[in-house]
Amino acid sequence: MRERPDVRITVLDAMTYAANEANVAEVASDPRYRFVRGDICDPTAIREALEPGTHAIVNFAAETHVDRSILEPEQFLKTDVLGTHVLLEAVRERNVARYLQVSTDEVYGDVEIGSSTETDPLRPRSPYAASKAGGDLQVLAYHTTFKTPVLITRGSNTYGPYQYPEKLIPLFVTNLLDDETVPVYGDGRQVRDWLHVDDHARGILHVLEHGDLGEVYNIGGGNSRENREITTELLIATGREWDTHVRHVVDRAGHDRRYSLDASKAARLGWTPQVEFQRGLHDTVDWYRKNEAWWRPIKSGEFRAYYARQYAAR
Repeated sequence: MRERPDVRITVLDAMTYAANEANVAEVASDPRYRFVRGDICDPTAIREALEPGTHAIVNFAAETHVDRSILEPEQFLKTDVLGTHVLLEAVRERNVARYLQVSTDEVYGDVEIGSSTETDPLRPRSPYAASKAGGDLQVLAYHTTFKTPVLITRGSNTYGPYQYPEKLIPLFVTNLLDDETVPVYGDGRQVRDWLHVDDHARGILHVLEHGDLGEVYNIGGGNSRENREITTELLIATGREWDTHVRHVVDRAGHDRRYSLDASKAARLGWTPQVEFQRGLHDTVDWYRKNEAWWRPIKSGEFRAYYARQYAAR
C-alpha cells in the first residue's frame, strides 16, 4: 500500500482456521485499508464489503490444502465453487470493472513432461484441484455468457513469510526449529515449481492492471525442485540431519507427481519473477526463526488435532 497511495483496499475474510489478524497488523491503521468479516458465500457480506465505485475484485479466498480436501471435501466445493459464483454475481450487480480469480497450477493435473500452458485441458486429480477448476470454469463461462470482465491467474507453489504451517516449507521449518521430525511423502521425489509470495503478489497485480479480459495467465516461479531437495535445503538451514529428522510417511492418495507452468504469456505481458530461490528460501527460514511469537500459538489447538489426524497413522 505504501507504493500505491491512490488505492483503497477492503479485505473480506471469514477468519477460518488459517486466518490471523497479525498478518495485516502493519496496515491495520492505514486509512486506505478496511476490514469486513464475512464469507464469500454470503451475498449480504459481499454487498457490505463492496463500497460504491469499487473498481476491482480479486478472489484470493479458497480452501487450499490438498490434504484437508481429502479429509473434508464438501467445504472446498462450497468456498471454491459457490463462493466464486456469489462473487461473479456481485460483479454483474455492481458493474465492477475487473474481477480476478486467483487459481492454481494444480488444475492442470499431473504433468509428466513439459510445462502446462493456459490452453491445456484441465485434469484435476484431488478434491481441492477439482474445486478450483470448477471455479475457473465458472469465471470463463460468465465471461462468455454475460461478458463479465474476468481474468484468471494460475500460480505455482507459493512460499514465504506468514504462511500457515500446514504447507511443506513452513511445516518443515517450524518442526525442525523445534527439533522435531518432518513427514516426507513416499519417496519425496514429487516435483513442484516454487514461487515467492512477493513475486506472486506482483504477478497478480500486474495481470489485474494489464491483462486482457477473458484471459488466463500462468504465474510460475521457474524453480522446479523435488520435495527431497527442499527437505535437504531446510535441514541444512536449520542444522538438522536427514537420518534423525526425516520420517517417510505413506504418500498422499492420488498425489500428483509433477507440476510445471509455462509462464511465457505473463512474461509477454511484462511480468517475470524477481526473487532468486536460494535467497527467498533463506529469508523465509530466517523469518520463521525470528518470528516464533507468530507461529507458536498456531501450532497448538486445532492445528495439533489436525496434525495428529493427518500423520499419526502414517
